[in-house]
Amino acid sequence: MARFQASLLAFMALSLAAAGHAQAQQSGAARQSGAASSAGIYSCIDSKGRTITADRPIADCNDREQRELNPSGTTRRKIEPTYTAKEQAEREERERQAQLQAARQVEERRRERALLVRYPNAAAHDRERAEALVQIDAVITAARKRLSELAEDRKRIDDELEFYKSEPSKAPGSIRRKAEDNTRSVDVQNRFITEQEEEKKRVNARFDEEQARLKPLWAANAAAQAQR
Repeated sequence: MARFQASLLAFMALSLAAAGHAQAQQSGAARQSGAASSAGIYSCIDSKGRTITADRPIADCNDREQRELNPSGTTRRKIEPTYTAKEQAEREERERQAQLQAARQVEERRRERALLVRYPNAAAHDRERAEALVQIDAVITAARKRLSELAEDRKRIDDELEFYKSEPSKAPGSIRRKAEDNTRSVDVQNRFITEQEEEKKRVNARFDEEQARLKPLWAANAAAQAQR
């Protein structure tokens, strides 16, 4: 009886060991299957236009974008190219320039909207140009009037200096100072008039530049309103 019980226990132990080994093998196979199914497939188009696939990142495509695919063929992730320091610097510079260009375009659109608000049509733009030029012309007119006054003053001064034409050094200091002051004042007024004439050119140039930008905007607005 004792021998029978011992044999039975030994048989049960062997059965349990065999079952455990089978379960371990099944678990290992399942892990290997899961790993295989989760492993990515790498794909890229090389410099010759060929599509390359591999089970690891592709060295021949280090300089271009690669895709890691799921077993179903969908894209799991994109792998950026590997850049040298010089290439990375060039890439960053291109991105910076693109950002600057985008910012300039945004600013340009903002300025165009502001111009349209200020000048909804050509008549409004022409009116403001005329007003700006009128103000400058008024200043120039005042300066020219002052020149005429200075010319009259100079005539009187010259009449006084006529007595000392043969010996100018004997002319009273007050008369000489008047002559010098008159000359300086004339120079100042002439410079002022020249500056105002240049300002008129700048004003006209600004309005011409605005008009060139506004014409297509006015046309687009008119077309949009006609379609409503």
